[in-house]
Amino acid sequence: MTTTCIPIKNVAAAAAESRFPLDQWYVAGFSSELMDKPIARTFLNQKVVLFRTGEGQVAALEDRCCHRSLPLSCGTVEETGVRCGYHGLLYAPNGQCIEIPGQERIPSKAKVKAYHVLEKNKIIWIWMPRDAAAEPNRAPPDYPFHDDPRYKFGSGNYHYQSPWQLIHDNLLDLSHLGYVHLHTIGGDAKLHMNAPMKVSSEGDQVKVVRLMPNSSPPPTYRAAWPFGDKCERWQEIEFDVTHLRIWTGAVEPGTDAIDDPDRGGFHMRGFHGITPETEETCHYFWSMSSTKHPDMPENIDAVIQQTAFTFDEDRTIIEAQYRNMLEFGDKASWIDIHVDAGANRARRIVAELLKKQATVEQSDS
Repeated sequence: MTTTCIPIKNVAAAAAESRFPLDQWYVAGFSSELMDKPIARTFLNQKVVLFRTGEGQVAALEDRCCHRSLPLSCGTVEETGVRCGYHGLLYAPNGQCIEIPGQERIPSKAKVKAYHVLEKNKIIWIWMPRDAAAEPNRAPPDYPFHDDPRYKFGSGNYHYQSPWQLIHDNLLDLSHLGYVHLHTIGGDAKLHMNAPMKVSSEGDQVKVVRLMPNSSPPPTYRAAWPFGDKCERWQEIEFDVTHLRIWTGAVEPGTDAIDDPDRGGFHMRGFHGITPETEETCHYFWSMSSTKHPDMPENIDAVIQQTAFTFDEDRTIIEAQYRNMLEFGDKASWIDIHVDAGANRARRIVAELLKKQATVEQSDS
């Protein structure tokens, strides 16, 4: 295989130029996070307050009171909206101020920007448009496994001190499992690095499939399923611009084929919502859904604990990688090896979306 040298531009300079794909549904969080308090988050450099009204409606507004600019996330959630913690202005989910204490007349300009949000499969999606006035042109993605009775799931989130696409690179290349995750989902490093990899793409999506027969079950698999010395493993990764779906697992030798879509065995279905915060930081919203062997005790707590541990390991690697990129600057050039095929294809998709976006914006100006 011929390797290529990819120059990595000075990161500080690149950050100033970077853009994010718009007209996309990004992950804003999970349903379980919206309780009785507002949540402050920044998405694509835009400060947002998320909340669920007492009536159960999920909403996202610009995190700023129109009166004196206190973050609305410093306020309180009420039956019909969020109340500013400074002078008590109450905002409805559409961003309109609906009450000013001590004042009957509400100025028409007393409002803040509202975002389209939708709660689906226990995920909160936020529409980030190119034109602020535009309506979403499609529904958020489906992720039925959170509602599938065959699975139990847990979820969490991380804040990364690194650009979002470094996480894409990590998730699209699971060959690193044998080195980074030795004590959980790893296994034989040589097997991971040499497993045949099939990469395909359709539209703005990339799919990576790796089949690993005759594998030694890693610790997480042994804890959840009564495997013997060997198992038949699979890894299927589906990249979308705003999230990835990773289906991994194993069957016992001599049972189902590992390329059968209806195979049984132990399944781990990971959801990974990667949402940029700024050019140099991002949110990582994850969930893990898994199956249970009928003769084994309930395993979801152990699976979630070990999943979180693997993500801790990934974050340590990725943030150290980015710090090194900053320190080396223009010298931080990359070469490609065989395991980078999926990640490079995803980067080309994002680059093409940004190119098209820039062309449209130039034509509009």
